[in-house]
Amino acid sequence: MRTIAFADFLIGLGILFVLEGLLFAASPAWMRRAMQSAMATPDNILRIVGIGSAVVGLLLIWFVRR
Repeated sequence: MRTIAFADFLIGLGILFVLEGLLFAASPAWMRRAMQSAMATPDNILRIVGIGSAVVGLLLIWFVRR
C-alpha cells in the first residue's frame, strides 16, 4: 500500500484554497449569505455535515489511490 506524500497533501490544500478563492471572487454576496446561513445552523447539523464530508473525501482519496 502506498502512503500519501506530504507534497500531495500540500497540493490538495492548495486546490482547496484556489476553489474557495474563486467562490469568493465570483460571488462575494452569495458567500456572505452562505456564511450567515452556516452561523444560523445548529452545531449538531454542522458536525454531521462536516463528518460526512470528511468521510466522502477520505473515500474519494482511497479510491483514487488504490
